This record gives sequence, structure tokens and C-alpha cells, in this order.
Amino acid sequence: MSENRRMSGELPYDRILREYLTGELRVLNAHMPGKQKSLTDLWDEEYPHVLCKDGSVHLFKRKELGYLASLIDSDERKALLLPILIEVNGGRGEMAVLCPGEVEKKVIQKVLDMPLDVREGRVTLYRPQLALVRKRLKTTTQYIFAPQL
Repeated sequence: MSENRRMSGELPYDRILREYLTGELRVLNAHMPGKQKSLTDLWDEEYPHVLCKDGSVHLFKRKELGYLASLIDSDERKALLLPILIEVNGGRGEMAVLCPGEVEKKVIQKVLDMPLDVREGRVTLYRPQLALVRKRLKTTTQYIFAPQL
């Protein structure tokens, strides 16, 4: 066994597989927004939308924006970036809402009507909770796929 392989602990096959899966995840995540927008900015647009990395347009329903606005105050509307991202990890019965700030946690807590904990910038949701969130926030949430290697 070569010195490099022994030191890194990674076999060439593992490295090739990791690189392949990283490329595949880029394809799966091509629908992600290039840049998120604040709830306030979206509310002011005639056709609320963000541009996605693949060049497509993600439209938001004004009714959902209004619902979100009813849950938080005006400063929080400026801080809430949409779409809210939900991280999917393969094969697990849970997902995670990415929470770079407190406002995302507050919104999800109010939608679910239950207290939640943020750990490492994420709020863990289980399938029944996720179904409720997606039912109420269909266009204002978006899935991203993360590797579980």
C-alpha cells in the first residue's frame, strides 16, 4: 500500500466516488436560488421571484408571502431570506431547515405551533412536521440535497 493512501486513509475508489457524487449533487441542486431575497423585497415586487442557478425562475405565491408577513414583525421581514432552505440527507427520516438567523426558527415554530431547537444552524424536522411546513409554505421553501458519505 502506498504511503499517500495509508496517510490519507482514503482509497482511490472512495475519492473517485466522492468526486462523482459531488458532481451529481451539483446537478440535483441546480434549482437552488442564485441569491435569496428578503420577504420585504419580494413583497414589493409585482411578480415575486428569485433566479435559480440553472437560469430558471422560482415564483412565490403572494398569499404565502402574506402569511409569512403575518407571523413576524417588520424588522424580521427584512431579515427573512426566501426561499427557506430545507436540507435533505439521503435515507434518513428527518430533514433540516437551515437557520442562519433566529427569524427562520421563529417562522417554523409558528407554522408548526411548537418550540424547536437550533443546532449547528439547523432545525431538525421529521416527515410529519415537514409535511405541515410544505403544505403551508409550498413556494417559500425549497429542498437542497446534501451528501451523507
